[in-house]
Amino acid sequence: MMMREPAWRVFSSELNASTHEIKGSEEKSPSYVVSPLGATINRVIVSGVILEKDNIGSEEEPMWRARVQDVFGSFFMSVGRYQPEAAAAMASIEVPAFVTMIGKIRTFTNEEGKTYVSIRPEKVIRVDEAARNRWILASARSMWDRLNIMKDALAVQDPTVDDLVNKGMSQQQASGIITALEVYGFPESSRYLKTIQSAMRLLLPERNIDLGLPEDLSNVPDEIDIEASEISADKEDIVLELLDTLNTDGKGTLYSDLQRAAGEQGISDIELEEMTNSLMDKGLVYEPMLGRLKRID
Repeated sequence: MMMREPAWRVFSSELNASTHEIKGSEEKSPSYVVSPLGATINRVIVSGVILEKDNIGSEEEPMWRARVQDVFGSFFMSVGRYQPEAAAAMASIEVPAFVTMIGKIRTFTNEEGKTYVSIRPEKVIRVDEAARNRWILASARSMWDRLNIMKDALAVQDPTVDDLVNKGMSQQQASGIITALEVYGFPESSRYLKTIQSAMRLLLPERNIDLGLPEDLSNVPDEIDIEASEISADKEDIVLELLDTLNTDGKGTLYSDLQRAAGEQGISDIELEEMTNSLMDKGLVYEPMLGRLKRID
């Protein structure tokens, strides 16, 4: 049974710069791309305006290609017969429209050796501007966290994976950061700070947010005032209760079981993805193994 990978929230600028691929060693094992900030990405959740779509297949067997623009660039996606739900959604969406997509990443390397990243959506839904803005906020917070984790890593002279794990990072975080440093070198912090600053100015134009854009991370504060997105506390309580109820063997709840039960409670797949990530960020839920979630006692 294929287990669910967590969906990363990344802006197009970081995803499109992620050119290093780690291929699975066994048949059907997941592949990843490593971003310049050390994210090890198999699946993403992205949101923006779908500006172009084109059926390059046939009416009987459509193959959709589309471009979705966030505030910093474009995501490119393709969806066909192996993603029937996403393909049906694509057929009904009129351009332009706000959309949110959950899907796996794919890479293509041309003859010149340049690598391109695209998304193969599992879900595509039309959303409103408020939902798109919540994604921007969550993605800015996620990028800020990765910047600070990278800052901690760079405080260690010639760090190894074991060094970073001993500093409290997870094995995945530590491996991703070491790989990113080896492949991409020292990250351009000002580039990512500018992305966060632009995101926050879009969401809070009256605040005139200024992060200072230093040349390195040495003087960047560990926290900034990025307000939490509004996720229904009642629905989070429902998810927590479901995690308790469905954890019959003490090993955690299969995400597919949680998804089915949450749907019966009126919680969409997109909402569930948002809430489980939020609950993990709050330290209330963790993944004891890939594809399972468990409430922290």
